[in-house]
Amino acid sequence: MNTLNRQNQSSSHPFIPNTPEERAEMLATINAASFSDLVQDIPDTYRFPDLKLPDGLPELTVSERLNSLAASNIDLSTCTSFLGAGAYNHFIPSTVNAVLQRGEFVTSYTPYQPEASQGTLQAGFEFQSAICQLFQMDAANAGMYDGPTAFAEACLMAARVTRRNKIIIIDSADPRLIDVLHAYTKHQDVQVQLLNLDDAVSGAIDQDIACIAFQSPNFIGAIEDVCTLTQLAKDAGALSVMHTNPISSAFFTSPGTLGVDIVTAEGQPLGVPLAFGGAYVGLLATRKSYLRQMPGRIIGKTTDTQGRVGYTLTLQTREQHIRRERATSNICTSTQLIGLMVAVYVATMGPQGIRKAADLCYHKAHYMAQQIDKLPKWSLAPGFSNEDKGQKKIFFNEFPIICPIPPAEVNRKLLQHSIVGGLDISNIIPHAMLICATEMNSKEEIDRFVRTLNTISENIDNVRN
Repeated sequence: MNTLNRQNQSSSHPFIPNTPEERAEMLATINAASFSDLVQDIPDTYRFPDLKLPDGLPELTVSERLNSLAASNIDLSTCTSFLGAGAYNHFIPSTVNAVLQRGEFVTSYTPYQPEASQGTLQAGFEFQSAICQLFQMDAANAGMYDGPTAFAEACLMAARVTRRNKIIIIDSADPRLIDVLHAYTKHQDVQVQLLNLDDAVSGAIDQDIACIAFQSPNFIGAIEDVCTLTQLAKDAGALSVMHTNPISSAFFTSPGTLGVDIVTAEGQPLGVPLAFGGAYVGLLATRKSYLRQMPGRIIGKTTDTQGRVGYTLTLQTREQHIRRERATSNICTSTQLIGLMVAVYVATMGPQGIRKAADLCYHKAHYMAQQIDKLPKWSLAPGFSNEDKGQKKIFFNEFPIICPIPPAEVNRKLLQHSIVGGLDISNIIPHAMLICATEMNSKEEIDRFVRTLNTISENIDNVRN
């Protein structure tokens, strides 16, 4: 049957690719008289719900209405942002978009055919190499969905390596990391236990655990005692899994040097725009001895029979390729394009450039913390202030402050001054807001932010008086 006849016979259902004859043949094969017979057990209220849609409107009217709604939005590009909590506003060199927008990269997908995908494969290999250098690890995969999924996959990887089914996670990690880990392990024979750092150090760790997983810098920006945690894992015959901010690895001692077994991170800070929350790319790197249990795809480099360099997908033990019970993951979507952003960013910035960005993040955040700590109505969270007794917390580019009024109200008032405030973390620390500074925040912007906080508290006093 030619295409024209197929289209004519399907004209009553233009979006269904089967002809009436083909549909009748399929129904006869399963002994059904009509399609309605297949769905008769579904109540009519669900099969034919009243959608209560308004009448259609002309395109011009719809366009005007949508433009009117869009005009009511606040243009955040004109605001100064101090919001972090997992996604950060960093400088992105122009080379990133210049390379990314080349047609051969924009249109490429997972490079299953190496003979036709050498450019994409090489970009992925360079991405892996850059991540290994940044974290000082032996091997990295070609990317995961995002940071939280990389973290959850790393914990499951540790369970496969150790052949144990109990995961300990230090509770100072981002709650979203913990939620995704619970989602990944919910229907598997894997237990997840949350532990306070003090309890872990005091000996509350069982000897049958697969890994100790933690985040450093943690959710509120503080640096954890990585050496102690990795040693605790080692003493229990388990692996250490560390989730980190990749920019911080250029400032502090790298995870690999500290003895961490598996490192994960959200790759967004490395040249990926905020983009309303995605798409991002998860980073995962590990020791060579654990390579075959690594989830996702791994791109390898070799030479052909003529001595020419070539690239190919060396390991891809996913559910699409091998038996499900032996697969290391079920990751399907390619993150190659986002990984390319990371590769170009790292190549452009180089070790010195990334270290400079990390230096600026650290020192600008600490300058901002010092200025806020001087305000009469505001304070740093316990452990972050110079005046706190005991050991002061080391933090990278974000930290929590205690607000004199609810953080949500503070953010509303800040927005009136074209400032995007921090994340409300009152559910973790009472009256606290998590604020962030990166190399994109100038000293003038930080000073204006501090003055605005002071003005907000002064206006509160005036209203009360």
